Amino acid sequence: MAALPVDIIVTGGTPAALAAKQATSTIPIVMGAIGDPVSVGIVSNLARPEGNITGFAAQNVELKGKRLELLKDLLPRLARVGILGNVTNPLLEVLLKRLRPTAEQLRVGLELFEVRNSAEIEDALLRLGQARPDGVLVSPDLVLLTKRNEIAAALAKSRLPAVYPFREYVAAGGLIVHGANLSVLFERAAGYVDRILKGAARPADLPIQLATEFELIINLKTAKALGLEVPPMLLARADEVIE
Repeated sequence: MAALPVDIIVTGGTPAALAAKQATSTIPIVMGAIGDPVSVGIVSNLARPEGNITGFAAQNVELKGKRLELLKDLLPRLARVGILGNVTNPLLEVLLKRLRPTAEQLRVGLELFEVRNSAEIEDALLRLGQARPDGVLVSPDLVLLTKRNEIAAALAKSRLPAVYPFREYVAAGGLIVHGANLSVLFERAAGYVDRILKGAARPADLPIQLATEFELIINLKTAKALGLEVPPMLLARADEVIE
């Protein structure tokens, strides 16, 4: 893309944003959604991103602890949690570092089931099924997202309750989704693209904005299949309930 060159690059996810930054220091880059651009070293300051990159952050680092709390609300006796994560995504290390204090507070043990590419997901899911944790957290990662149907089906087959980061997982049969509304972030990113292409602003003039709209989606069909009863207080907090 940089070699063509294109007029602007729009990215989704941490690896794509890092790759774009490494590829060019002159072509404007707008991050449609990224977990935390400061923690992974893309920018040092949200208000003044400097350089050629700006965009929107989904706050996945902050949400990871909340997803664990949701799992605890659903399963009061939660003691062991498996984490399905892509270790080639730099965001995962940041997520785990932030998650450990919450896990200690809730007295929950964490076990990472790592993948490096989509070909390793099936084996990681088999290991998850054999390990039998009380619940699972699926990390925000686009490689994992591409295999959402396989992930949701395998966890359902293993009868493992899971909390996911993106709404696409619910459509695939996932139990609970909690995350930023990415559609809203990309709509806002389109505004940044428009201003940059019209010459009304440079990326350095546009602060990186944090997500302000989040969604909690609960799939009661999946809960019933897993033999789980979702607490009324948790249902009351949901933005969407699938029956």
